[in-house]
Amino acid sequence: MTPPPVRVALAASVRTLPRGPGLAYEPKFDGHRMVVLHTAEGVVLQARSGRTVTAAFPDLAEAARRLPAGTVLDGEVVVWHAGRTDFALVQRRAAATPARAAALARTLPASYAAFDVLELAGLDVRAQPYARRRALLLDLLAPLGPPLQPVPMTTDPELAETWYETLPASGIEGLVVKRLDQPYPSGRRAWRKLRHTHVRDAAVIGYTGSARRPLALVLLLPGEDDETPLVSSPLPPALRADLTAALRTAPPPPPPPRPPTVTAIGLGETAYTPLDPPLTAEIRHASTRHPPPEVLRLRTDL
Repeated sequence: MTPPPVRVALAASVRTLPRGPGLAYEPKFDGHRMVVLHTAEGVVLQARSGRTVTAAFPDLAEAARRLPAGTVLDGEVVVWHAGRTDFALVQRRAAATPARAAALARTLPASYAAFDVLELAGLDVRAQPYARRRALLLDLLAPLGPPLQPVPMTTDPELAETWYETLPASGIEGLVVKRLDQPYPSGRRAWRKLRHTHVRDAAVIGYTGSARRPLALVLLLPGEDDETPLVSSPLPPALRADLTAALRTAPPPPPPPRPPTVTAIGLGETAYTPLDPPLTAEIRHASTRHPPPEVLRLRTDL
């Protein structure tokens, strides 16, 4: 069986919905990419980066023990809140300490939206076409039920376009398009993704500037494959005041031995102050990383 870390398939951004014979369409969830491995030794949950996150998601680890030994799944971990998936809550789950993770699993239970199977009963099926792997995935998960569930899929571009237009209200941020005859493309951007330019929530993992005069937010955006933080556009005075007030009510995290850095457009590597736990901000952002996200408000209601 393939040991972790598993190299996951990636997707390249497109601006229009691909159409043509032999294509499959899946909703793109705004969660954290996760590989689930049930080995002979136990369950391992792996982030897209290769980091092991099993301790942060004890509810999913317990559910994954029902899978046959020798199973590897690729998918997205999401948390549902008020009828939609909430990226900031997934981020809170992922950042939890082992002691806090058990409590959060009860109050913010996670779901796993599986979209591929890489190994089954110890057999590597990545060379099989997507259509075959999809059938294996459905057969595998149908008897189990939540929280391990297959993502919806259609080969009808008209239905896919309807999903694209109507599902953002549920926290779905776009579509992933795959070829039915395609092997699993480990480590390559062979899938395609179509995202909305729209208002959404993002996790605020830090800020640049000082606590008295913050300049910009450091954000993790929902659904990003590479989990790379982005720096927002400069904060207007009203938002700087909101953040300063929020920082006064939150316990300060212990200072890191060396301030972390993030790449800011036009500025290069910039030091920032991390936030733990993260805050949540409502942002407006295009389907690419340029221009930087515009912060509309802090979600103090969360």
